[in-house]
Amino acid sequence: MGPLFAVLLVFVGCCSNVVFLELLVRDFPGCGNIVTFAQFAFIALEGFIFEANFGRKKPTIPISNYVIMVTMFFTVSVINNYALNFNIAMPLHMIFRSGSLIANMILGIIILKKRYSASKYLSIVLVSVGIFICTIMSAKEVNLSNEGSEEQGFYAFLRWLIGIAMLTFALLMSARMGIFQETLYKQYGKHSKEALFYNHCLPLPGFLLLSTDIYNHCVYFNQSTPVAVPVIGLTMPVMWVYLLMNVITQYVCIRGVFILTTECASLTVTLVVTLRKFLSLIISIIYFQNPFTAWHWVGTAVVFLGTLLYTEVWSSVQTALRGPDVKEKKAQ
Repeated sequence: MGPLFAVLLVFVGCCSNVVFLELLVRDFPGCGNIVTFAQFAFIALEGFIFEANFGRKKPTIPISNYVIMVTMFFTVSVINNYALNFNIAMPLHMIFRSGSLIANMILGIIILKKRYSASKYLSIVLVSVGIFICTIMSAKEVNLSNEGSEEQGFYAFLRWLIGIAMLTFALLMSARMGIFQETLYKQYGKHSKEALFYNHCLPLPGFLLLSTDIYNHCVYFNQSTPVAVPVIGLTMPVMWVYLLMNVITQYVCIRGVFILTTECASLTVTLVVTLRKFLSLIISIIYFQNPFTAWHWVGTAVVFLGTLLYTEVWSSVQTALRGPDVKEKKAQ
């Protein structure tokens, strides 16, 4: 399976995943926990069969290290999905998560004492400014949509602030997990499929803490409008169809990213994922008609400009264009 196939998987899987997640959240804004559980259970089951060989294959990286990584991964996944219950619109959710690269860099400076070029520091500023613009504009949207009583508007805004705090915490925790993974891979080598399995399998008992909420949403999903599933010919509640499609497309997306990391350079992977996020954002705005002002577009453009500056796409393109001239000079 080549890079083009991997890119296709990433775009088709991830963009479809956003559509089905939005369809779920539109009817049940608090369904984040059941969505996270379904995704974890599916990927864990697939990994148990094909990666762990029904538990017969021992992990290369010690389980104790996976427990630390899994605690962070579980926390990030649950908080990211649960934040949608706090007046966080999908476009803002996506823009916020686009800051993960920069959050990783900031923690790298603090924890690993890394030093970067001026262009990378500029990218931090651009992404931070872009997210700030979008956040402020979304705050105004929350206030405008709650023009009832002053008390109602205040509580809606307070819930939104809690959602923003959750997204910020998840962003920093995700970056910390990335640094931890980096140190593990340096010590034990890269084992992406193994990490994918244990990251999704070990947290499953943690969902017992959320079992009441998951059960309640199972009941809500059962009460949704029945629809005929074309290929199977069975009738299912529509919310279960959306959840099933969300889980499958999430798996396709993750597999695509995994293949891409083994086939391409990290720069290419970052660029593909960034472009995929931008396309998902466009779909969310146009297809679902989410509120998105001119200032939102400015903020989004600044975020993606900062991300592309960080990945040094411009210099890579210039080097590629100058390639033939450089080779000719070397030959002379």
